[in-house]
Amino acid sequence: MYESEITTTYETIQFTVVDRVGYIIFNKPPLNIFTIAMMKEINDALNTLTKMQKVSCVVFAANASSKAFSAGVSVQEHRAETVYQMLDSFHNIFRTLYNYAKPVVAVVNGPALGGGCELVAFCDVVIASDKAKFGQPEIRLGVFPPIAAIILPKLVGLKKASELIYTGESIDALEAQSLGLVNFVVDEEQLEARTQEVLGLFTGQSAVALEATRRAILTAYYPDFEETLGKIEEQYLIQLMSLQDPKEGIEAFLEKREPIWRHK
Repeated sequence: MYESEITTTYETIQFTVVDRVGYIIFNKPPLNIFTIAMMKEINDALNTLTKMQKVSCVVFAANASSKAFSAGVSVQEHRAETVYQMLDSFHNIFRTLYNYAKPVVAVVNGPALGGGCELVAFCDVVIASDKAKFGQPEIRLGVFPPIAAIILPKLVGLKKASELIYTGESIDALEAQSLGLVNFVVDEEQLEARTQEVLGLFTGQSAVALEATRRAILTAYYPDFEETLGKIEEQYLIQLMSLQDPKEGIEAFLEKREPIWRHK
């Protein structure tokens, strides 16, 4: 048992550090919708990990009772009075992950949609069960996924990323693996064993070497990440969210009806 081992239960996540691995477990079943409160808790746990030098990697997963890894960011908090805070809380997770220089692993057993898919895409290694699905359905609300707009074209290619973002269609785990979004696909019963095998590959390495390596990879792959994200946030909040269709898409979703697009 390592001296850094801790267990903290927040309102919406469980945070554990054991055997030099930090686990952030989504604990808001059934769908683990990312609310502002939940996203702040995730970022708080990540900031705690940044101070723990001996930790080798961090794992994102959903608790066993969940029906989804995450179905994305709360649509209710997309409204005008909370959208700035919602986007800031969500994107702060990615800013922290960009600067957190240890490998990040996602374990996905079920749908990872919207913000859930974006989080998976930003992880270094993704282990998925055959029940996993991935998609960016934001276009159906009259909006777009800012993080996915930055990272999906690099991961899966411009044309496939455009298809996924423009159509909102989901893909299964095997297709996600073939595109490079997922590293390993296993039967659900094998998911925990495969996860521990992969984590063992990290915990056997020097934590400082892993840190230097991840920093080098991210610097090369996303050299202008924070600058680009800032520009896209401005486009999203100032240009897109001032239009009628995003408001209609969000209200239609909450009212469980088809949107009536005004195209303006």
